[in-house]
Amino acid sequence: MRKLLAAGLGLALSVLAVQAHAQGYSRTAQRVLAEARQAAGGAAWNRLRGWHEVGRRGDQRYEAWLDPLRYGMRVETREPAGLAVHGFNGLGDWRIAASGAVTGIDVTRTVSQARTEAFYDVHGYFYPGRFDARGESLGVRRAQGRAFEVVMVKPWGAEPRELWFDAKTHLLARMVDRSGGRPVAISFSDYRKVGAVRVAFRMTEEDGGMVRELQSLDFTPIDRGRFSLPRLN
Repeated sequence: MRKLLAAGLGLALSVLAVQAHAQGYSRTAQRVLAEARQAAGGAAWNRLRGWHEVGRRGDQRYEAWLDPLRYGMRVETREPAGLAVHGFNGLGDWRIAASGAVTGIDVTRTVSQARTEAFYDVHGYFYPGRFDARGESLGVRRAQGRAFEVVMVKPWGAEPRELWFDAKTHLLARMVDRSGGRPVAISFSDYRKVGAVRVAFRMTEEDGGMVRELQSLDFTPIDRGRFSLPRLN
């Protein structure tokens, strides 16, 4: 039985490596990502058809829906002035402010930011055959007495991120954004199993900034219409 399981895992990693290489991931990068995926639930990620989470960003409650099959995101935030909604359907980014003001489809910088958020929040790097992205290994880095295998991933039309995977657990521990004027690092912790997959429930900006905490997470399939700007009367 152990030999069969080992053979099955080897085949799965080989298939992922072929898919990833075709999408622009180096072999070393895909090896790191395949190990991370296996540590976080392995083939169970293939069975996800939706992503729905509820949590808090700082002192604000939010609810988010994501699509692990293709780009789709909707985030509703309870602001002091009311409910604010941000959506992305893969092509257009839109917002409805708490005041009711609507920002329609924008095909420039905002779309890049939305695509970036939608990709990393749904762990798009675990799906080399679904999302057009490329990645390369940056080698082993050390920080705070720990070793990390670091991969740089850049989705098409979105921003690159450094993904730091713990060398022992293979779970994502840090994400570093170097696209702005200064690096912004986010740490991932409080990993919990939801069904057969393992997900971080706490994301903390390492400079003492915002903390994002999940309160609940489920993988219910989502109507794609949720990601498009609703028709307003």
